[in-house]
Formats: sequence, C-alpha cells, structure tokens
Amino acid sequence: MTKLSFENIKLAVIGLGYVGLPLAVEFGKRLNVIGFDISSKRIEGLKGGIDTTLEVEPEELRAADKIVFSNSLDDLADCDVYIVTVPTPIDVHKRPDLSPLIAASESIGKVLNPGNIVIYESTVYPGATEEECVPVLERVSGLRFNHDFFVGYSPERINPGDKMHRLTTIKKVTSGSNVEVADFVDALYGSIIEAGTHKASSIKVAEAAKVIENTQRDLNIALINELALIFNRMEIDTEDVLKAAGTKWNFLPFRPGLVGGHCIGVDPYYLTHKAESIGYHPEVILAGRRLNDGMGAYVGSQLVKAMLQRRIHVQGARVLLMGLAFKENCPDLRNTRVIDVINELEDFGIKVDVYDPWVDSAEAEREYGINLVSVLHSNRYDGIVLAVAHTEFVEMGSEALRRLGRKNHVLYDLKYLFSPDQSDLRL
Repeated sequence: MTKLSFENIKLAVIGLGYVGLPLAVEFGKRLNVIGFDISSKRIEGLKGGIDTTLEVEPEELRAADKIVFSNSLDDLADCDVYIVTVPTPIDVHKRPDLSPLIAASESIGKVLNPGNIVIYESTVYPGATEEECVPVLERVSGLRFNHDFFVGYSPERINPGDKMHRLTTIKKVTSGSNVEVADFVDALYGSIIEAGTHKASSIKVAEAAKVIENTQRDLNIALINELALIFNRMEIDTEDVLKAAGTKWNFLPFRPGLVGGHCIGVDPYYLTHKAESIGYHPEVILAGRRLNDGMGAYVGSQLVKAMLQRRIHVQGARVLLMGLAFKENCPDLRNTRVIDVINELEDFGIKVDVYDPWVDSAEAEREYGINLVSVLHSNRYDGIVLAVAHTEFVEMGSEALRRLGRKNHVLYDLKYLFSPDQSDLRL
C-alpha cells in the first residue's frame, strides 16, 4: 500500500444526499474534496449554497472552502480516496437493489489508480463489499484488489432531520481490507469524528453491525405495534400502558407507528436476503417486517371504522393527511409509509388531501403522483390524520386542527402529539 498523508490526499465523496453531503462538508474543512453527484440539478444547487435536504446550513457550506462540487467523472481522476455514499434501496419485491452501488463502483473503476482506497458507507448485507463491489472495481480498472487498490467500510449513521445527533457527534464504525488499510480508514474518520471511532475486526463485521442496528430497532417497533393492535381491541390506551411500563428502569421507550424511510424499513431485507442465500429462512425478522409493513392499512381501516361509528358517509368523504415525509422535521420522502394510509383510504372511495410544508411538491408528484395542498381550509374534512410529527403541527394545536374538520369529523392522532381528550382516535 502506498503511504498516504492526510495533509496531501485528495478525497472524493460519491453521492451527495443526506449521508454524503455532511461527510463531504466536514472533510472539506480540512482536505481537498470533490463532492460528486450524477444529478446536475443537485450540483448546481450546492454550488449556489443551497442544500435541499436541509441537512447542511448555508454557512456550513461556505465554511467547507476546500470542496469542489462536480458531476464530471474527469474531476475524480486524480483522487486518492473515494467514499461511496449512494442509496441502497429495495425493489418492488423487497429484494436488495444494488444498482446504484454497482454504478458508483463502475464509475470509480474508470479512474482508479494504484494505491487508491475505496471506502463504502452504503448499507449492505455482510459480504457485499468484497463479493459485489470489489469484482466491479477489478473488472473496470484492471487492477488487483489488496495489491493495487484497497477498500474499507464505514457504515453511515446519519439521522435525517436530527439537529442533535450529527455526523461528528456519532461514534463511527470503521474497517479495512487489511490491517494497514483498517488503521488508515480509522485514522481518517478519527480526524473529523469528535465522538471517536470503533475499528471493527473485518469489513464483514462492520457490514453486519450496521444492518442489525436497524433490524433491532425494526423489531422493537414491531413488538410495540403488535401490542397496540391488541390493546386497541381491548379498548386500552396504548400510550397509557407504555407510560406505566416505562417507569421500570430497563423498559425501552419505543412507540407504535409507521415504519418507513431508507433505513429501518429497508435494512432488515438486506439481512434476510443474505440469510436466505446461505440456506437459512429468518422467522422473527420477517415477521416483524410483515407486521410493520401492514400498519398503514391498519391505520386507514381504523379511521374508516371510527367514521362509520359517527355515521359519516365514507364513500366520497374527504380526509386530510397531515404529513407525507417519512419522519418529522425532514423533507425525505423515501419509502414513506404514509402512502399506505392514503392507498387504504382511497380503496374505500375516500378523497384524500395531503399537506406537508417540509416536502417539495414536485417531488411528491414525481414519486407518488400526489398533488400536495398548499392551503388549509376550515370546515372541509370528515377525517384528519396526524401522520407526521412536524413541529408546525404541534404548534398549530388541536383546536386549530379541529377547525379544519366539519362539524362531525374524526381526528386521528397517530403520533401522540396531543392528550387523549384532544383527539378522537390514537394508535
């Protein structure tokens, strides 16, 4: 391996989304960085100091004065270290879609030089870096793995919309394809991560650690969701039960709800895919996934039942969904499960309006065919669903939300934003 000094290396970050941009900005305060993205619109926005993901403030972009933003592969030709932060989604059959990762590896392979290091941050199943990405790098570049070039893996831990837990304050897991590379990767991240690093014993260990972080969280939420289904049938308030149980010191504070986004609702399928490929059929993980994937339809059906109990005519009724993003105070629409609620309500012949001040209306139309409403009108809705806990919705208060409904309507507080007496229905 060619010795690299932090003082003279040129680093490239491939993919400037929620994960890649904060990373490029942090390194760009210290090192020469090429921030690369295939979207010319994204690059032009960043050059103008605008981050549409809202993860990086304009002043932070200005402070990272060593970054050059580009969508030209030629600008990557003389880099020493490449960090890949492209998305790893699932397809319609809930199978891993590695096409963005393979495409990024092919692009890097075209400019890869002896002594270079490629570090992957995208969530994958254990073994994917060395089994899927490395062969692409070798094939395209003509170079030999662990002889001419090297790889590392350091899983992302970005939490979109979270202004407290930031890149530098979250401990980083690192790994490398040999001992020397592992040390280099660990030191590289250690230069920007204030919370410190954890050097895993192998790339596979680091990959496995990442994929089980969100699998564990998914299962915990699935348990609480199932409890909510049970308690609803027993006419017991789930939140009251969780508050009571939470007085025990080791009770975990999870809440029921929709499980979407690009991590928790996706990562478990990467692990189960790998498990099945080696002859093991996961039971608990997939059971949790099925339960969480069904919560949107359950929420929709619960609202319909509540409307019928109030003698509200369902066919042709109008319902307002407050929020479309997959989580609060974030414009990210990827894998939002609010869409499941919408689909369920529309199956009953209900007209659904969706309001979300955080979401780009053009993106909502492009991704889901949804035309967001921009203005809220009083006395219009037979049902109102608080689907996302945006701060704006909390500040509106239940009385203002009630005024949006007709005289006889149902307010469903899916996110426990208000007290039980301020809503008609809770999960």
